[in-house]
Amino acid sequence: MDDQDEYETFLAIHKPQLEASGVPGHLWPELFYKLKHQVFDAGESFTLLYVDYDDNQRSEEDPIWTVAVTKEGGIRADSPAEIYLVDHAWTFRSDNARQLLNEHPSLVNRLAVMMGIDQQDVPSSVIISNILNDIWKWCCMNSLNAEGLSVENKMPIWYVMDELGSGILHSDTPNCRVVPFIHVPEQMTYSLLFPIKNFQEGDQLYRDFVEGTPSECMERKALLLPWRYTSFTEESFSQKEPSKDYFLAGHLEESLPNEDAAPPLVDGNRPLKVYSQYEMVSQYLTDAAFEFVDNSEDADILWMTTHFKQYREFSESTPNKFINQFPFENVITIKDLLSIVCRRMANNSNETDPLAPNPNWLPVTYNLKTELVEFVSYYQNRTRRGFDNHYIIKPWNLARGLDTYITKNLSQIMRLQQTGPKIVQKYIDNPVLFLRPEVEGRVKFDIRYVLLLKSVDELSAYIYNQFFLRFANKPFELNDFDDYEKHFTVMNYSQYQLRHMKCEEFLEQWKLQYPEHEWSTVEEDICHMLKKMLQGATRLPPPCGISPSVQSRALYAVDLMLEWSDGGTRMQPKILEVNFTPDCKRACEYYPDFYNDVFNLLFLDQENSDTFRRIA
Repeated sequence: MDDQDEYETFLAIHKPQLEASGVPGHLWPELFYKLKHQVFDAGESFTLLYVDYDDNQRSEEDPIWTVAVTKEGGIRADSPAEIYLVDHAWTFRSDNARQLLNEHPSLVNRLAVMMGIDQQDVPSSVIISNILNDIWKWCCMNSLNAEGLSVENKMPIWYVMDELGSGILHSDTPNCRVVPFIHVPEQMTYSLLFPIKNFQEGDQLYRDFVEGTPSECMERKALLLPWRYTSFTEESFSQKEPSKDYFLAGHLEESLPNEDAAPPLVDGNRPLKVYSQYEMVSQYLTDAAFEFVDNSEDADILWMTTHFKQYREFSESTPNKFINQFPFENVITIKDLLSIVCRRMANNSNETDPLAPNPNWLPVTYNLKTELVEFVSYYQNRTRRGFDNHYIIKPWNLARGLDTYITKNLSQIMRLQQTGPKIVQKYIDNPVLFLRPEVEGRVKFDIRYVLLLKSVDELSAYIYNQFFLRFANKPFELNDFDDYEKHFTVMNYSQYQLRHMKCEEFLEQWKLQYPEHEWSTVEEDICHMLKKMLQGATRLPPPCGISPSVQSRALYAVDLMLEWSDGGTRMQPKILEVNFTPDCKRACEYYPDFYNDVFNLLFLDQENSDTFRRIA
């Protein structure tokens, strides 16, 4: 294959990437040449300079290094030769950064020198902690979105460029760009440096650290906080209900049922026919009042794990069928929408501290795309008053703790904002803990309640009396937030050990550990919280709220935690998330009649107070 053929192959693979990154076409042949021959010649045109300060008067915002042009005659932006490969010093994910640094002392030294971190007579563990705290000023992000990749493999990848790349400073009026590039044949990631303005010899290089955000807007100033401080304390941190367009954004078109549709007629003389997409239903629904069919057209009940959208057609063409979903139930099953509908139940009393959670059962939650300025104001106002400022940042469209981070580092939060749609939620810093003698300490735990919704227009909802527990594997402390087993409880999708405990055993232990806090009182507060959540979710019509549907019944899993409030005298439930078509494998294994009881309640109206508790 000659060079031209190789170049055409290179373009066939990389052209979409180059176009998406805005790399000018006149630079592509030179890039191909340098990649093929591994030419790293940036040092022939640029030099890295150390910035010296008199009497060590450098502030946190002052640069340590800068990069200047040394090429004789300068550099022209329209020259086809002016593109340079920049190597990466370190590539990491947030969950393995500390481990990588512990395993590579030479990398720790290199990064500390690059970042200006003092190493003299400082323990290695402290140096590593300082690197991890400051790394958000130095790292860049890339993510893989190729077809066929698992969700786990699409998680953001962070990298630190080599000394020259990392030495390029920020400017709102940049003269160069630096973009990530994946060279597919090598499976290697580089950064590409190229000018966007002409350089004179001696000019310093500047790039825009937050490309794509309009100049002088407050959102841009927020995103630049890792490098340039701005006070947002005078900005409002109050939150307003968004328009219905917000609820529809990115949402597949969904029709509403015919308002005149009558409830399905149930023939009590024969079993109800069930079509199920969920293997646990197929395996554990054994009541003779139900039988399975292989064709959805023959079924009386559709139990789906895929999202259903055609409710009007469903109500008009098959009025006697049930479906296990409600129209626009995503207002509770998507995290950012859940916080919005819960805020509808806020206490409007003038005595409420504006920084306090309102309602008190919802952790303060902001959307990092649409409420970025408000969040920064909230954060800085809490800092000014000396309040705890730990947060959990999580994508509103993923589950199982994926792409989720805990931090009090505002710089890190601002960088995470750029990795995809996320909410930032006040971390429960004073949780009610549970003693696990086998791990020699008290651990975080969360509680999962099965919530059954029968009707929306006249709210009718129940909880399954048997709740489910998940435990952290290490004693809780407000540190080491990259230690998964200390701060997270989802162990059944990972390599960690899962502590099984039925609620009966939990309640026996509860009486011993918290004799002054009867579980019945705690559960009253939980039920009150769940009722309020449903009231908020049904207060407004769709798309801002769940729609009535006489053919709909639904099962959700609600995850919650308990937090000490009122000076540590009261246990306050805190809602975390509501799950669509949750995994009920453990429920079935613990309680084999689980789906028999659920189906009898939802479709045959058989209430059983030993099994269910009505909350609305």
